[in-house]
Amino acid sequence: MVLATDIQVAQNIGFGIIAAVMVLCAVAVVSARNVVRAALALVMVMAGAAAQYVLLAAEFVAVTQVLVYIGAVMVLFLFGVMLTRAKLGAEADLNNKNWAWGIPVSLLMFVVMAWALVDGFSDTRLGGTVGDAATQDTATISDMIFKPYVLPFWALSFVLLAAVIGAIVLARKD
Repeated sequence: MVLATDIQVAQNIGFGIIAAVMVLCAVAVVSARNVVRAALALVMVMAGAAAQYVLLAAEFVAVTQVLVYIGAVMVLFLFGVMLTRAKLGAEADLNNKNWAWGIPVSLLMFVVMAWALVDGFSDTRLGGTVGDAATQDTATISDMIFKPYVLPFWALSFVLLAAVIGAIVLARKD
């Protein structure tokens, strides 16, 4: 007989493994000297986010994550890199000589954002019970996501289309 606590332990272990892979791949994104390898590491980070959604029993959001981010944005990114004839391989001049300033600035920004979130939402509690999220159907979730944001979502598709057209115009030979 499988107990609910056994499932929670397995989910916690799965979360830890997926989170560790996501952190390692995120470090690979910022430390890679090859743009294509950085993009592939970013695909792994996004796939990890989709796996986290599967652990939360939000399969619709996981599939949306895979289709939109991995399928569309990364393909556009790779086409943009390939069509603009960016140098492939290691590039030595990618790092700024003032990169060390980024570490304390990013830590300061993290502390300020964490303080603002804790201060602003410390007394806020989520409504409902744990089982409520699993009982909602796909239509309800998609209406909650896309109904108020259908115009910005539509505008974003035109921005991405313009980016692809711009990359093609830049890459074509005159």
